[in-house]
Amino acid sequence: MTKAVIVDVVRIASGKGKPGGALSGTHPVELMAHVLRSITSRNGLDPALVDDVIGGCVGQAGEQALNITRSAVLSAGFPESVPATTIDRQCGSSQQAAHFAAQGVIAGAYDIVIAAGVESMSRVPMGTTTMGKDASGPGIAARYPEGLVNQGISAELITAKWKFDREALDAFAAQSHQRAAEAAAKGLFDKEILPISVTNAAGETVSHTVDETVRASTTAEGLAGLKPSFYSEKYAQRFPEAQWSITPGNSSPLTDGASAALIMSEEMASKLGLTPRARFHSFSVAGDDPIFMLTAPIPATHKVLARAGLSIDDIDTYEVNEAFAPVPLAWAHEFGADPAKLNPWGGAIALGHALGSSGTRLLTTMVNHLEATGGRYGLQTMCEGAGMANATIIERI
Repeated sequence: MTKAVIVDVVRIASGKGKPGGALSGTHPVELMAHVLRSITSRNGLDPALVDDVIGGCVGQAGEQALNITRSAVLSAGFPESVPATTIDRQCGSSQQAAHFAAQGVIAGAYDIVIAAGVESMSRVPMGTTTMGKDASGPGIAARYPEGLVNQGISAELITAKWKFDREALDAFAAQSHQRAAEAAAKGLFDKEILPISVTNAAGETVSHTVDETVRASTTAEGLAGLKPSFYSEKYAQRFPEAQWSITPGNSSPLTDGASAALIMSEEMASKLGLTPRARFHSFSVAGDDPIFMLTAPIPATHKVLARAGLSIDDIDTYEVNEAFAPVPLAWAHEFGADPAKLNPWGGAIALGHALGSSGTRLLTTMVNHLEATGGRYGLQTMCEGAGMANATIIERI
C-alpha cells in the first residue's frame, strides 16, 4: 500500500485575534499564501507539481469567503493549474484537510498535496458567518427542544461531569503557558515558525516570529481572580450541576494564524530527493453528544488506537487541543494518559487557537517534538463544534 509521508510542516507565530494583534493588519489570504509559498520554497519544490491544496477555515465569510485556499494559491504565485478547496469541520478543519490529503495519497489520487489552514479572528470575528440567522433549522430544534448550547457551556458541563475544580483548571492553564514559554526560550519552535513581515500599531514593518498569545508570567494564583465567562441565570437554572469555572484564563484565546503540511507519497519523496519526517499511521473521526460537544476526542481516540493496534502507552506524545482546560483533562482521565506527554510544549491556551489553522498547527508541533525527543508515535486529537473530533497517529521516520 502506498504510504503517505510528511515532508515538512510550518506555521506562523500566533497573533492575538483582535484589532491591534500582531497579524490583524494582514489579510488572511496573505497569511495562508505565506505558508504555502514558504513550504514549497524551503523544500525546493516546484509548485506546479502539487496536485491539490486542501485548506481548513471556519469563518468562511468576508475576507475568508469564496474558497480562500484557492485565493491563497494564486496569491502565493503558484501556477494557475494548481487547484484548491476549503473545508470546514469546525476547529478540526485543517486536521481533516491533512486526513483528506494523506488519504488521497494512500488511495493513489495524489502524488503531492498540501494541507493547510488559516483563521483571522481579528478580521472575521466568531459568529460572522451566521449573519444573525438560525443556522440549525426546525429538525434540530425538534430533536433538542431545550436548545443546543455554546462551547463555553459545554466546557462547564464537562468540568462538572468529571468533577474538576477551578484550581485544577487554572493549574493546567498556567502549565500550558509555562511549557510554551520554556519551549520558546529553548528555541524549540524555531524550526516550525516562519518569519512574516507585518505592520505594527506604529505603522512600522517588523518581522513577527514569536507567539503573541504566550504569557510566561502566568500563574494559577493570578488566574484565580478571573470571573466566569459563561454564567447566565438561564443556564444556571437549566444546568444546576455547573460550577461556573470556565474563564478567559483557562480557555484558548481568540487567535490569528496559518499553518501547512507538505504531504506526498513515499515514492515521490524519494524521486524528488526529499527526506520524509514522518508518515501517517492511522486516522479516525467520531461524533458525540452535541450538548457536551467537546467530548468526541475520547471516542475518536478509542477508534484510532484500535485501528492502529496500539495502546495509549505506545504513544510518545499527545497533542489534545486545549479549547478549554477540561477538554484535555477529561481525555487524559479517560485514558490514564501520562500528563508529561500531554501537550509537552504547551497547548492552545498558550499558543492560541486560530480555528481553521489549529489542526495543522498541532501536527507541526507534534512532528517537531517527536524529532527533538526521538519519539516514535504521536497522537493528535481535536474537539469540534456540534460534537465531533478527528484523531491522527503519525510515526516519526
